Amino acid sequence: QVQLVESGGGLVQAGGSLRLSCAASGRTFSSYAMGWFRQAPGKEREFVAVISWRSNTIYKDSVKGRFTISRDNAKNTVYLQMNSLKPEDTAVYYCAADHSGPGSQIKDDYDDWGQGTQVTVSS
Repeated sequence: QVQLVESGGGLVQAGGSLRLSCAASGRTFSSYAMGWFRQAPGKEREFVAVISWRSNTIYKDSVKGRFTISRDNAKNTVYLQMNSLKPEDTAVYYCAADHSGPGSQIKDDYDDWGQGTQVTVSS
């Protein structure tokens, strides 16, 4: 099991930026696909971005061109750089580890989850 700890959330005005970090325990981080999901109040948890162990990336359509997912295997950390933030990006953001897949958009494919970090974008 991998422990994941997110950080970097906060309150920002529309058009602003935040960088989320997710630190992972364990020595096999580099072999995992890592994903970011988010959940707004009253809504289902939804896919945001994923990066494979080879650093291939996939994004939710509404964040393409604004968000960038990256990883630093030496630091066991995955990042989500969020620019041009909009009020509809407001949610709790979660990182997750997929131990065996190439990188999925389906939350049930993930094995480990962090506790989440709140992102609030004011208009």
